[in-house]
Amino acid sequence: MKIILTADVEGLGAPGDVVEVKAGYGRNFLLPQGKAIVATKGAEKQVNTIKRARAVREVRDLGHAKEIKAHLEGLKVSLTTRAGEGGRLFGSVTSNDVVGAVKAAGGPVLDKRSVELPGHIKTTGAHKVVVKIHQDVTATIVVDVVAAA
Repeated sequence: MKIILTADVEGLGAPGDVVEVKAGYGRNFLLPQGKAIVATKGAEKQVNTIKRARAVREVRDLGHAKEIKAHLEGLKVSLTTRAGEGGRLFGSVTSNDVVGAVKAAGGPVLDKRSVELPGHIKTTGAHKVVVKIHQDVTATIVVDVVAAA
């Protein structure tokens, strides 16, 4: 089955890539989740639009990715949230929360899909978060979760 990816799929490709997959994988997983569309002549016109959008979001090159990594790792990222006794949070910290905290700390605007949390963050304190900037570059930032007063 020939499909066009509309989202990043680990081990398969990036948005705009035309790939060949087994029929069951495409029909039962990729298409229902909106991660791909069936490759037709009309859909191939959408490939250019998807690739242009990806080029705008992507980091220019490896050197630029390393600059962003250095900037991110130099930031003091703090996130204030509601917590109960013993430093347990009401809920957990999400990748959206981390993206907002990085932006508030003066960092670049990140895509929430590039943030990899170490499981569920449900306590106050310092937590290491991995940010995938480029295919070959990842940055590790420390997010300090603080209880709101």
